[in-house]
Amino acid sequence: MKNKMLTAALTLAATCCASAQAATPADSLVMAWNIDAISTWDPAQIGEVVTSEIYSNTCDTLVDFRVSDETQLDPALAKSWDVSADRKTITFHLQDNLKFADGSAATASDLAWSMQRVVKLGYGNAAAIKEYGFDKDNVDSRISAPDDKTLVMSFDKAYPTNLVLQAIAANNVSSLLNRKEVEKQAVDGDLGHKYLSTHTACVGPYQLVRWNAGEGVVLQATPNYWGKAPVLKRILIRHVAETGTQRLLVTQGDVDIARDLSADDLKTLDQGGKVKVEKVLKPQLFFWTFNNEDPIFKNEKVRLAMRYLIDYDGLAKSVMPYLGVPRASFVQQGAFGALDAKQGQPFHLDLDKAKQLLTEAGYPNGFSTAVLFGTLPHSAPIAQSVQQNAAKIGVKLNLERMANAQLFSRVRGREFQSAMMAWQTSVPDAYGNASRLVYNPDNRKEARATQYPSWRAAYYDPQMNQKVETALLEPDDTKRAALYGDLQKEQMQKGPMAIMFQMYNTAGISPTVKNWTWNGFRVWYGAASK
Repeated sequence: MKNKMLTAALTLAATCCASAQAATPADSLVMAWNIDAISTWDPAQIGEVVTSEIYSNTCDTLVDFRVSDETQLDPALAKSWDVSADRKTITFHLQDNLKFADGSAATASDLAWSMQRVVKLGYGNAAAIKEYGFDKDNVDSRISAPDDKTLVMSFDKAYPTNLVLQAIAANNVSSLLNRKEVEKQAVDGDLGHKYLSTHTACVGPYQLVRWNAGEGVVLQATPNYWGKAPVLKRILIRHVAETGTQRLLVTQGDVDIARDLSADDLKTLDQGGKVKVEKVLKPQLFFWTFNNEDPIFKNEKVRLAMRYLIDYDGLAKSVMPYLGVPRASFVQQGAFGALDAKQGQPFHLDLDKAKQLLTEAGYPNGFSTAVLFGTLPHSAPIAQSVQQNAAKIGVKLNLERMANAQLFSRVRGREFQSAMMAWQTSVPDAYGNASRLVYNPDNRKEARATQYPSWRAAYYDPQMNQKVETALLEPDDTKRAALYGDLQKEQMQKGPMAIMFQMYNTAGISPTVKNWTWNGFRVWYGAASK
């Protein structure tokens, strides 16, 4: 009966009524969102921003980002933690009443297994743990549970403690899985991976009760939840790809929140005054990435020339109002070690400079290449703008639009020449993006380091790798920030991607919704009310 009710609720949320001001369920939050990127719910493999947001409202982590200051951390599954004098051991003390949705006790042993599992599976998110000295051979001893309420992480080096907490403890890889249930669902030793591709089984405020790819997601408030119970019982997310349709739905009251509106849609809503427009700068970068296996883009002068084909200022005014701010540095504004707004965006549209660089690179008459991009509302106009500028200097860009899931699959398989897409770091520290957009642990194709955009771009520079490692372990914060500053300037000249914008998280919100709560790193569905 419950599943029928939930199906009916999702159907209601998916129906665009002909009459104005339809009402959404009083106990539910209904969102219109382009969620075609969702491909799995396994925390070992989740790599999409949309999936990560939903998952973080379904599965708690050891610690959480503070709403009012995303550089600070608050207790979550762990009510407190202790750090050893040498900074090589962190001991987490878990909440007293952790339970899974079925009412069974959730223990530190379950959590240790959950984190060990991520490393042992070796999918993309294993990097979030492995880069701090953990591997398949040592993870069982270095992530341990001496009792039901205590989790201990032991490190090989004195990594910056706050960074470790941000990168691991506040990451989806520290979600607490129901080991008994997941192991029961395991197939051929996959540690429950197939099951978790379509299900969640964790401690958190909501539980995933329905996901229909290309249609919608239904979350329901979890019984026996240890923390403050969510105000609204259900979250109904309808897949809506077209921004105009999203605007219509939120204007008519058929949905409470629209999440992928274009700049024009947001401006119209803002001026109309009936739907609130809210935005927050997030740690997401939109960029043009170049596959260095391609002989054209292997040349760093070609990659630099492409940066001068981007009309940062023009696009900021025409396409990106409400959506993002120009940014060429790989470190997002607001992060530790980030260059300021001016230093972090030194480029402008300069066709003569682009032509000069291409001539020096051996392409005086230009070349032809493909650009893949997805269904985000700003992707097409940005790609078209760059295409028009490139044509003026003999570079033919063949544009190919596809669903986001297909785009991610192509890029993660290195099956592309160039592509425009977004990447979001999980920490407010320069290392977050330095470790993914610059550092490449293993450039072999069989390494399948798919959660490294540097690997996807086949970009491997041992000297850059060393600089990233040196900055990570520099104990003096002033010196560490300076090292990241130099690295950003160098990467803007020779890196594997032309970063264009740092994005806003934007939403059109019905006035019936109260307490919509977010910052650059998290959205808290459970705080919303009507």
